[in-house]
Amino acid sequence: MAVFSKSQVPQFSVEVYQNEYLPEGGREVNAIVTVTSTGGGTSGGAPLLGASPSPSYIPGQAPGAAVVIMVDCSGSMDYPPTKMRNARDATAAAIDTLRDGVAFAVVAGTHVASEVYPGGGRLAVADAQTRAQAKEALRRLSAGGGTAIGTWLRLADRLLSSSDVPIRHGILLTDGRNEHEAPEDLRTALEANAGRFTCDARGVGTDWEVKEVTGIASALLGTADIVADPTGLAADFTSMMENAMGKEIADVALRLWTPVGVEIKFVKQVAPTVEELTGRRTEVGPRAGDYPTGSWGDESRDYHVCVQVPQAGIGQEMLAARVSLIIPAADGGAPEVLSQGLVKAVWTDDMVASTSINPQVAHYTGQAELAQVIQQGLDARKSGDFDGATAKLGRAVQLAADSGNRDTAKLLSKVVDVVDAATGTVRLKAKVAEADEMTLETRSTKTVRVKK
Repeated sequence: MAVFSKSQVPQFSVEVYQNEYLPEGGREVNAIVTVTSTGGGTSGGAPLLGASPSPSYIPGQAPGAAVVIMVDCSGSMDYPPTKMRNARDATAAAIDTLRDGVAFAVVAGTHVASEVYPGGGRLAVADAQTRAQAKEALRRLSAGGGTAIGTWLRLADRLLSSSDVPIRHGILLTDGRNEHEAPEDLRTALEANAGRFTCDARGVGTDWEVKEVTGIASALLGTADIVADPTGLAADFTSMMENAMGKEIADVALRLWTPVGVEIKFVKQVAPTVEELTGRRTEVGPRAGDYPTGSWGDESRDYHVCVQVPQAGIGQEMLAARVSLIIPAADGGAPEVLSQGLVKAVWTDDMVASTSINPQVAHYTGQAELAQVIQQGLDARKSGDFDGATAKLGRAVQLAADSGNRDTAKLLSKVVDVVDAATGTVRLKAKVAEADEMTLETRSTKTVRVKK
């Protein structure tokens, strides 16, 4: 794990939004923790790791970031033949987006994983020559064979591990289901690679399994999306690589310390997407645990922390939790604390104060429910429970309207006819394009922030 000095990292800030007042007997404390990272290379601060042109990169020095692109080359990528060509073009576009000094490799994925460039179990360092060589090597990509994504991820990990860099990232494209290895093989690969590198996953066309692709991105703290039309791959790959190039610091953890008697109910990311983190806690000492957040560039994310405090009398107050952003020390010593915020609890007999719901908490509680009812509604629809699907998707329409989540509302309108958004009254559409249903499911966890 890399060790960073103060001058190498962007500036982090932590803001806590909560209603700290509880009624007599009240025990549940909710807070939205907004974490913002600023001052990296994209905003005039410290240089990006691996960025160029920049005086921070000197040819021949060790790279600061590494990326492996995994391209599905299974037989289905030849139907239609333009799909494979679009995948090659997209990979070439991603390679063009690599900045000088970034280590990289391209892997062809079928029922086995094969190195396409540079080969020999190593990574190339991006410059004009290696980018040209890599794009030439893409000509060898052809479709044939099965799909075993766990093997692709294992090879990516071996390649990324061969370079001593702080930022390790994968980009994975698939067009089919993971049919040539057991489900537990993929789960084992994801568990083994969690925390070792981040990975964005994309499904192209409509013959892949949404839960597989979103599960890969979730486990490896990346993004997931659908590219229903293969002609859109190049733009999507370019965007993904630009985002990867903007990462400045890896292995940032959200550290939660709680006093004696306080129980953690859940910790989840709620913006820009909903991501459950409760089960990913790593114990680091008495009453303290770390939750992984992956790599950061110039960006802002929101987290919902819910704890249960001991009962206390009117007028008493306590620290319910301390939330810190930290970089763990490589040698297991004291971490570098980037920023921190406090979650408090105060007991009062003022009913107005104790029953008021913080707008941030209320908003994100609704956004988390929105993601949940979309999944439940689509699952019910697939199983033939149309009444259940109508109820759940109607509730989703209502929540999307209430929160101003226009993108999700638009996706829902392709699956249901909206009679009254305010009450959640909808009718299931008799015919739904598979791409529309998969897009809604894939993007169901995307959230919007509180309306100002």
